[in-house]
Amino acid sequence: METLGLMSASWTPELQLHTVGNQCRLILVGVTYGNGATMQEAGHDLMARLFDLATAVHSGGYRGAADLGRPSLEVMDFLWEIGEMIRCGGDIRARVLGVPQPRSPLD
Repeated sequence: METLGLMSASWTPELQLHTVGNQCRLILVGVTYGNGATMQEAGHDLMARLFDLATAVHSGGYRGAADLGRPSLEVMDFLWEIGEMIRCGGDIRARVLGVPQPRSPLD
């Protein structure tokens, strides 16, 4: 039995880095991308695009391009999860880039 809309929270799209000349493109495969003169700038641009996309999905305002077809349930669940993290004030960079969360002194 398949459960729709309840994918594992551990799935994250592949992250790819491409450089051409002085420009970097960081791609969250199948979701979005970011551009910049450095990898850090490309990462900031990627997070801004992801923020906007996930917020639109979470609020119900997302309207995909008909010519691109429907995104996979895996991608939509990922975007919903990111949108929920944003709503709760979480750090999406840690989730997307695999950056470890700071530990509390009690850990």
